[in-house]
Amino acid sequence: MGEWSFLSSLLDKVQSHSTILGKVWMAILFLFRIFILAAGVDRVWGDEQANMNCNTKSPGCKNACYDQSFPLSHTRFWVLQILFVSTPTLIYLGHVLLVIRRENKLRRRAELKFVRHGPIKAPKYSNEQGRVQVKGVLLFSYMTQLLFKVLLEVAFIVGQYYLYGFILMPSKITFSEYPCPAPIECFISRATEKSVFIVFMLAMAGLSVMLNIMEMFYLIISTMKEKKRRSAASEK
Repeated sequence: MGEWSFLSSLLDKVQSHSTILGKVWMAILFLFRIFILAAGVDRVWGDEQANMNCNTKSPGCKNACYDQSFPLSHTRFWVLQILFVSTPTLIYLGHVLLVIRRENKLRRRAELKFVRHGPIKAPKYSNEQGRVQVKGVLLFSYMTQLLFKVLLEVAFIVGQYYLYGFILMPSKITFSEYPCPAPIECFISRATEKSVFIVFMLAMAGLSVMLNIMEMFYLIISTMKEKKRRSAASEK
């Protein structure tokens, strides 16, 4: 679990700059994906190639069967998925920290110039406690990272099917290509348990897509309501 601590600490900082749905997405990423992947999946998969039994002793045949059936280990695939899906959020965090830094400088300059020149332009996106309002350029940045997360999640869901050619883990694989002299059968260990994890991770990816889409609509509706409220207030 230690190798995930740095990523977890970074993503944890995003929570204070996210909406309610964004915090739910973060909880799902932490509890149901990173934790499960770090704590349970490696024990189930282990050394896949060593645990696969084939009804042949022909040199290289087992290796070729495994390489064709599993071009990339499921665990490594999910690690890449989490890293890629988390990247837009980390970029948004960098943008938020940059905005906070700029506005803290503006706030300090305002304190120095207030006595001489009177009040000047106040910070727009953050308060003195470092909390930001998701509006303007930050709203655009937040919506962009949501869109990219949806696209990346969908790409990995579709890519998983095209990479392996199956959703549930098969208990037996038939292979008849070189260097096998004849068609062979290889048997996967813990196929049912692995299928449960595959379905679980796919379900979490689907839930992530749904939450991100819901958050996009939530922000759009909230922005529209805020504009209507301001226009109604200006008319009065």
